[in-house]
Amino acid sequence: MEFKHTPVLFNECVSLLNIKEDGTYVDCTVGGGGHALGIIKKLTTGRLVINDIDNNAISACKLRLKGYEDKYLVTKGDFKYITEALDKLNINLVDGFLIDMGVSSHQIDDKDRGFSYMQDAPLDMRMDQTSCFSAYNVVNEYSAEALIDIFKKYGEERFAFKIANAIVKRRNVKEIGTTLELASIITDEYPKRFDGGHPAKRCFQAIRIEVNDEIGSLDKAVYSMVNRLKSGGRMAVISFHSLEDRIIKNTFKDLAADCVCDKSLPICVCGRKREVRLITNKPITASVDELKVNPRASSAKLRVIEKV
Repeated sequence: MEFKHTPVLFNECVSLLNIKEDGTYVDCTVGGGGHALGIIKKLTTGRLVINDIDNNAISACKLRLKGYEDKYLVTKGDFKYITEALDKLNINLVDGFLIDMGVSSHQIDDKDRGFSYMQDAPLDMRMDQTSCFSAYNVVNEYSAEALIDIFKKYGEERFAFKIANAIVKRRNVKEIGTTLELASIITDEYPKRFDGGHPAKRCFQAIRIEVNDEIGSLDKAVYSMVNRLKSGGRMAVISFHSLEDRIIKNTFKDLAADCVCDKSLPICVCGRKREVRLITNKPITASVDELKVNPRASSAKLRVIEKV
């Protein structure tokens, strides 16, 4: 299946990264290479590091960047460990990081990857297909309490208790092996007249986040990347649900804070100086025109900071 992915907030990302033609940039989650191509076209003597946890994404990106082989380097892995990958490439400071935390269109549309609740496939949801841990393990091995926790935390699922117990009841009779089996179990626990989208959407999102550890150590990863930014360098992060965006918002806010002393003290005793300035005080969202051609951009939020 051809790897297709439409980059969200493309113009905003490329513009707000404030790309220098001789700079070093890192696309931490390259996907199909849409943003990467936009960055690399602005480079002359500069270079771009492309990274993804999905081998298919890296292969697709290489095809998209054909003719620019002298301008990019490749790493594979979880973006939260990108600074370790940079060490292996002997790269210290960079001019910009881009993180797009969304699932690619290809991953959703390829039914065999098991991300979709609309098509029947084995329970998978692994972005890294070399991993041994999949959605099957979460659904068939997690306790009811653990399922309730991730459904609430990562999916903000109002019927988490009912759904988790229904899953455990069903798997005690027969293992749950496919996406449509799981979607059916979830749907049966919803009111018959429900107009808030597909009932399985939130639970599938929660399981995907758990399988790929998308939230774990996200704030620590941002701090480590900021430490690798040159003065004037920028970081752009695109998130797609409230939990991700909240973590990014609060981490950026902390990095942009000067004094953190108790307000009752007459003078600052902490001596703290801000590390970044906020380029976007509020997140940038997709325009009406973009949503017409790419409805999946509807939940995307872009936040950008600059190292001081």
